[in-house]
Amino acid sequence: MKADRLDELVESLLYEGYALYPYTPNTEKNITPTPFGIVYPPAYAAGSSVTFDRLALDCALAVGDGAEEAEVELTLRFLQSSGPRHQATDRTVSVGPLRVSAGSPAVAEFEFAPLRGRVTLAAEPVEGGGARVAAQVENLTEMENANVLRAEALELSLLSTHVVLRTSAGRFVSPLEHSGDNVNTFPVLATDEDDAILGAAIVLPDHPQIAPESRGNLFDNTEIEEALLLHVQTLSDDERDAIAEQDPKVREMIARAEAATPEDVMALHGRLELKDPPPAPSGPPNFPGETQVTVDGRTFRREGKVVLRPGAQGDPFDMMVDGKVATIERIYYDTEDKLYLAVTVDDDPGQDLLRDSGRYLFFFPDEVEVIEG
Repeated sequence: MKADRLDELVESLLYEGYALYPYTPNTEKNITPTPFGIVYPPAYAAGSSVTFDRLALDCALAVGDGAEEAEVELTLRFLQSSGPRHQATDRTVSVGPLRVSAGSPAVAEFEFAPLRGRVTLAAEPVEGGGARVAAQVENLTEMENANVLRAEALELSLLSTHVVLRTSAGRFVSPLEHSGDNVNTFPVLATDEDDAILGAAIVLPDHPQIAPESRGNLFDNTEIEEALLLHVQTLSDDERDAIAEQDPKVREMIARAEAATPEDVMALHGRLELKDPPPAPSGPPNFPGETQVTVDGRTFRREGKVVLRPGAQGDPFDMMVDGKVATIERIYYDTEDKLYLAVTVDDDPGQDLLRDSGRYLFFFPDEVEVIEG
């Protein structure tokens, strides 16, 4: 993904949940903002285990030789409440570039009254090559009274907080593979070159993209864009009048949606991408389990024979297999050390198919009789 496409993605994510259909300010779901990625004032965040006064992002940079020459920089994007209902102002704070070998972090404090905060960016080489990069965003805003409604706390919070890390050299390791200390954010690789990390407010895959057919941000981009465009066409005159009196950001979105042509809408209906399928696995997944176990003096072996005696009264399936001879295909212990015997029934016409596909029947040791020999 090119830098401009990444900026477009961040812009779209920044306004996710900003206003919801029918986009009128007095609709109940638009009266109280519903943003993701909230960094609350410390006094309010302390009141719950699911509210945070910071965002922390921890990732790995694989730069190989010359790690000390790599530079990283951070861009913080968030929304600040600036009006009634959901209205907000887009804020940006930049930190760096910081050389990996700098030894000390880069710190930037910011103030957008009444909001105050701090951003810290740290990077250091690690043994064996590469570097560890850590970022933290803190809300330093003071509150006279912590016992306020959530809507009041949001007025002093960083809303829809997103962080982008970029490196001048090397490639970031996928955060999905690197077990970092991440708080209040979901980092993923953000570019094809893996030279940027996006700390998103919602869960995304590595290399997220906006579909080329998209007509632009609708504030609900995890929904079906085609359906939202069609919904805009059905707004009543009263709803359009209410929208015309509110946030310019919403008015601009409505105007863009209304300008969509039938061809634009049809393009959103879907497309078919033909790709070669991945090679099929050779045989069923192989989880062999135990080869042999002994329980209460009885020994169970893989490929050994047993007679099924489930013993459940009135269970139709148990009645059908009661007395059947079966082959032990697998022997498993669960996490609580409980033993399970995975079997196939010998006179089942589909026994080979079930065995080849790894579909077994499971019984406890006291539900079978061992056939010696």
